[in-house]
This record gives sequence, structure tokens and C-alpha cells, in this order.
Amino acid sequence: MSPVRPNPTVNRMRRLTLRSTGRAGSCLLSGISSRARLPSTLGVATTLSLPMSLRTASCSCGQLQAQVTTEPLRVSVCHCLACQRRTGSVFGAQARFAKKAVSISGTSTEFVRIGNQGTKTTFRFCPNCGATVCYTMSGMEDAVAIPVGAFADPSFPAPTFSVYEERMHSWIHMPSGIERMA
Repeated sequence: MSPVRPNPTVNRMRRLTLRSTGRAGSCLLSGISSRARLPSTLGVATTLSLPMSLRTASCSCGQLQAQVTTEPLRVSVCHCLACQRRTGSVFGAQARFAKKAVSISGTSTEFVRIGNQGTKTTFRFCPNCGATVCYTMSGMEDAVAIPVGAFADPSFPAPTFSVYEERMHSWIHMPSGIERMA
């Protein structure tokens, strides 16, 4: 497969709001997942514009990368046997993004798998190191899934959806409040 050219980087801004917590020298910053210690807004809501976070997923050797410009639409885990085999782990963890927010660079090789319910999934992996960097599914042409581990970011958002739990290893425990599908 020939290299996929990255989309031009778009300068996007995120709207954030500071609100006083009622404690001296303390406020909350809405609109981001990480916490920040900021000076008190003295009871006044203040709106800031900060650049959106850019995240980069990469294969093991760094040749194939996916850059995202938005937060994921959904983060999920799959316990099916195919995901266990594909990842070499006890489940697959992936983040789904709008296709327009994903820019791929590098050369990839494709592997197509037909799932139990007939869904065609096209995995794109590095031909040098073999790591999967992204995949797409038929019927979901406007989305790209990226393995969470490819971001190598311990602060990445936790999963909100778990599927094929009847194949989940007995010692695995999902976060409380996660949406579940047997």
C-alpha cells in the first residue's frame, strides 16, 4: 500500500470556562479531562480559548502514525477472542474518532477480517514492526478506531463501553458505571 498523506493541521481552539469553587484561591476548569491549579476567578466565570489537544498514536518503530485533533467519540474494550488474538492481550482497548479528525502518515499494510455478525474490519498496521495503528469498519465509514495503547498515554480517558464480556477473563474488572454488552 502506498503512503497515506496527512491532512493539513487545522488550528482549532477549545472553549474553556473557569468557575470559582467558593474557596479562596481555587477554581474549576471545565472542558478538559485533566486537572489544573489556577488562580481564583473571585466568583466570576471567565472563558478562555486554548488550543485543542493533539494526540499522536504510533506503531512501535514510529514509522506509522495517526494524529487526532479531537477527543474520542467513545473509548471501549472488547473481550472477543479475535481481539485477544489480534492484540496478544486479554482484551482490545480502542478509541473511536470522527474520520475527519484523524490524519494518518506513514506506510501501512492491511488485514481484513469478517466478524461474527458480518462486519468487515480493515486493520492497518506497520509493515516494519507489525503494530496496528488504526482500523475501520464497514457501516461506520465516518469513524476510525485507534488502539488506546498506540497513544502510550496513561492519562488517556477510561473506557465507557465493554463488549463480549462472556469471554472476559475472570480476573478482569471493568470500571464501575461502564456500559456493558454481553
